[in-house]
Amino acid sequence: MIRWDDVAVAYSGVAVLGPVDLLVGDGEWVGLIGPNGAGKSTLLRTAVGLAPNTGTVTARNGRPRPGPDVAWLPQRPSLPEGMGVADYVMLGRSPHIGYLGRESRHDREAVKSALTALGLEQLARRPLGTLSGGEVQRVVLARALAQQAPVLLLDEPTAGLDLGHAIEVMEVIDRLRVENRLTVVTAIHDMTLAGRFCPRLVLLGGGLVRADGTPSQVLTETTLRSHYGERVKVIHDGLGPTVVPDRRQP
Repeated sequence: MIRWDDVAVAYSGVAVLGPVDLLVGDGEWVGLIGPNGAGKSTLLRTAVGLAPNTGTVTARNGRPRPGPDVAWLPQRPSLPEGMGVADYVMLGRSPHIGYLGRESRHDREAVKSALTALGLEQLARRPLGTLSGGEVQRVVLARALAQQAPVLLLDEPTAGLDLGHAIEVMEVIDRLRVENRLTVVTAIHDMTLAGRFCPRLVLLGGGLVRADGTPSQVLTETTLRSHYGERVKVIHDGLGPTVVPDRRQP
């Protein structure tokens, strides 16, 4: 469980988020959608101490501790190019190992499981600097999964991935969420992908929650056009709403 109560963020006196009240329960997957600058990344960053804020963020009935309580996948991670993939993913186990501790068999198994889940076994010894953008994105997600924290915060986890790998990543997240009853909050721009995988969507606009509900409730042309403009069309089929650009013919 993770909860934001009356959370607000301002930079140089300019409000960029909030106040926001949001509760995400155990085992729930919430997709954060909204235009650029809506506050999606800022909301996630308040939970890991990266965005000074008023209000309170709680996880597991206490202040969230990045690492043991919350696993965090940033939008633009810092990567040591010479480090091997497996060693980088092992960094996700740091909160469990400690500064002077040694990795245990369980730590190694957690890393192996994360690499396998994302199809990265063959890249385990490769330096990070030799990977493609899509491979890097999967490695960063593997590090977050290796933490085995009950709350998973993901900022654009499918950025840079082709459609096939994006679907695979979302399927892995969903499977691990169900198996381990993880609480997942994902900022994502692909609204159709979000609607296919996230049972609940929260639309942010101007730093405030503008809509909160199922994909069918949130992904409507009326709602989306008020935040993205008139060139948005929603097509409904048996799988759910599909959001497409409504291109005007010249």
